[in-house]
Amino acid sequence: MIEFGHGTHVGLRRARNEDTYYADPALGLFLVADGMGGHQHGEVASALARDTLVDLLARGHSLIDAVRRADERLIAQSREGINELPMGTTIAALHLDGDGYEIAWVGDSRVYLWKNGLRQVSHDHSLVQELVAAGQLDPALAAQHPQRNVLTQALGITAPQQLHIGMSRGRLEPGMAFLLCSDGLTESLGDDALARIVSRTELAAQECVDHLLLAALDGCADDNVTAVLARVS
Repeated sequence: MIEFGHGTHVGLRRARNEDTYYADPALGLFLVADGMGGHQHGEVASALARDTLVDLLARGHSLIDAVRRADERLIAQSREGINELPMGTTIAALHLDGDGYEIAWVGDSRVYLWKNGLRQVSHDHSLVQELVAAGQLDPALAAQHPQRNVLTQALGITAPQQLHIGMSRGRLEPGMAFLLCSDGLTESLGDDALARIVSRTELAAQECVDHLLLAALDGCADDNVTAVLARVS
């Protein structure tokens, strides 16, 4: 059985919420997408990516194939538009199938796994993460780096032949929990703060998500904030 909670907030400085999410235990799909592109393009991009994944998984496609198709659809949509502004989105998606799970991500929206502690499963497709991986930037300084929001991969921006989809798979176990979130949450709360809230099993999953959003807003969230929490009972 899956218990889940979900929520989003525009944040304290943005006029528009370009994040979207989806949570459906019947389909086994949970996702967060953070759109970009200016005007309404970010909202359109994240919604199109969400709808593509829902449609294709419902028709039996794999999660990885659905993410690739979303990239192709976004690029095609941009070419058909009257504006020359590109539109793109991150994606962080979880698919539960039987006793297994599959995770896919592009960009800097994240997936965390709670199991006797909180662990970040995804790794950011960002300039800062590449600098850290190359040993050119101290990980402790990454959160304050002025270019921390520069992405190296995004659906609708990255050409299909150059798209790198992060992937992880595993077996479901009772007590596991998955947190999917946009960078608006992780810019406001560190991993320790996330863990303190996600670990509160006396709270319902929805209450945990509500606490996460409130804590982010208390931390002066500059960006849209979105979180989905799925627990395996």
